Amino acid sequence: MKKILSIMNVVVILLFIVFNNAASAKEGTSVQKDIASKIIRFHVIANSNNVQDQSLKLKIKDEIIKYMNPKLSKSKDICESREILKREDKNIIKIANKVIEEKGYSYSLKTTLDKENFPIKTYGNITLPQGKYEAYRVVIGNGKGQNWWCVMFPPLCFVDVTKGEVSSKKTENQMKKIISKNEYNKIDNKKNKSIKIKSKLVETIKAVSK
Repeated sequence: MKKILSIMNVVVILLFIVFNNAASAKEGTSVQKDIASKIIRFHVIANSNNVQDQSLKLKIKDEIIKYMNPKLSKSKDICESREILKREDKNIIKIANKVIEEKGYSYSLKTTLDKENFPIKTYGNITLPQGKYEAYRVVIGNGKGQNWWCVMFPPLCFVDVTKGEVSSKKTENQMKKIISKNEYNKIDNKKNKSIKIKSKLVETIKAVSK
């Protein structure tokens, strides 16, 4: 009986999302494209999901951010950030390969700066909708593990990096420098109820499937 009620809850939530979001689907797609045209994401993909490979991923991420912080944190626009990434690509590869070697691995490493399709992702108080985004990607070995991600432009990767946490206020300030208030409200998961409903649906589905 409990499982049947849980399934019914999923159906109710799903129907609510469908009927409430149908009218704004076109607008949502437009907002996603507008936001995507103004940001560069950063993804580091681990070789696998085992503990060692995930730890290596985070170490590589830390070293890259440490190196790129002074170079990207003062970038004035997305074009400048893109050129900096292209210019520093070889140095980033060297840094990542050094970490791999020091940790006793022999994984290959690949970097790309291109547009890719990404699922919905949350970073602190912002949730970027599913769609195509420009991203600088660092793929370790087979690239079969979970990825770590942030936004390189605007430089959200460098927000409270020393504390290892995301500052909601600083993230908001950085994003509002390049996107409109309306666009920001669409990705602010503290204010946008539709994002919360989708998150609730995912949680319910996971609970039912256990």
